[in-house]
Amino acid sequence: MTTNCLQKPRDSYKDRIFTTSIVGWPKVQHIEERNGKKDFTPIINKALELGGFTEDEPEKTILVGFGHHTVLSLADKILDAVKQGQIKHFFLIGGCDGARPGRNYYTEFAQKTPKDTIILTLACGKYRFNKMDFGTIGEFPRLLDVGQCNDSYSAIKIALGLADALKCTVNDLPLSLILSWYEQKAVCILLTLLSLGIKNIYLGPSLPAFISPDVLQVLIDKFNIKPISTPDEDLKVILG
Repeated sequence: MTTNCLQKPRDSYKDRIFTTSIVGWPKVQHIEERNGKKDFTPIINKALELGGFTEDEPEKTILVGFGHHTVLSLADKILDAVKQGQIKHFFLIGGCDGARPGRNYYTEFAQKTPKDTIILTLACGKYRFNKMDFGTIGEFPRLLDVGQCNDSYSAIKIALGLADALKCTVNDLPLSLILSWYEQKAVCILLTLLSLGIKNIYLGPSLPAFISPDVLQVLIDKFNIKPISTPDEDLKVILG
């Protein structure tokens, strides 16, 4: 584990989890850096001790690489598909993942999106559904993987680019943001979206602890933020 997205591991995993750099956990072995070098021998020895898998899993490939440069280079074709009615709506379904119950909402939501809609996704929440086959609309795959959480910038650029091409605001686009949160980076991204005036964001599976009833009311009044309910109910409201 090299980054800050570490959850409390089960005791049965602790002998197979190692940390380094800024991350650490009590009773989990940490790989220190000494004289500019790290000794990964404990990890190598553990891997050799455990052996390999008895058989291979079926190979599964995932199509990635839909950052803003790629998507906006196809803006003319995307807009034509929108104008011809092939693409009726865009969903950005992304954010954090975690172990708390309720995150299956995002899998179900993605599965239930109509076949004439496009799903943009990013960050580790996408692992809930990014191996599923959502088919295509014309030459476009229905699932466009924008990247990781730090690629939220790309998603914003895509939204701004489409809004500019259609001569409207992001809030006027046939676009809905369905976001899951877990930790501080997600909150920073949410604040960025709010600072851009983006409204109608669905947020879950639970709200951050610092969102008191009064703060929530401000977010509802000013930005129409909506806590998620069920995929069916939320889709019914979004698609009207």
